[in-house]
Amino acid sequence: MRADMYFSVDVEADGPIPGPYSMLSFGAAVAGTRGESFARTDPAAATFYRELRPISDEFMPAALAVSGLDREALAREGTHPEVAMREFSRWVTQTAGEHRPVFVAYPASFDWMFVYWYLIRFTGASVFGHSGCLDVKTAYAIKAGVPFGGATKRAMPRHLMSERRHTHHALDDALEQADLFANLMSWQP
Repeated sequence: MRADMYFSVDVEADGPIPGPYSMLSFGAAVAGTRGESFARTDPAAATFYRELRPISDEFMPAALAVSGLDREALAREGTHPEVAMREFSRWVTQTAGEHRPVFVAYPASFDWMFVYWYLIRFTGASVFGHSGCLDVKTAYAIKAGVPFGGATKRAMPRHLMSERRHTHHALDDALEQADLFANLMSWQP
């Protein structure tokens, strides 16, 4: 069995689902690896970030406001999704090497939905396979022995949290989330 490499991924989008709405940016950082035990890495050492052209004219102003990204500028200057997703797939494959790439997010349901959909739509395949996704929220609930509804960042012990701020910039948030994941993987409650 191959050892895992955990890729912390964060998405900024202009709506709740891919297709009618667009992924405007995404960032990724390597949080660590696991063979027989977890090995933390410096997440800033291996990162990926792209801002994308919108794929439709539809957007929700409240969702767009979260990221602060300019849709008109992205329509002119953003990376075409096919190019970005091919670059991302190559980066993950090269970075993972002999490791199995695993997508990590908090919560994974939103970010995975967009990245997986974009990978399938624009490259025809997912470098993470169809199920190579780990939800940090669920991992915390299981490890802490709390109900899923109690697995919020506010309820987590302070030492699990990152020193980095949550800015709603996809790369910043992928780095912050990588710290949280590495802290959680090393935690013995």
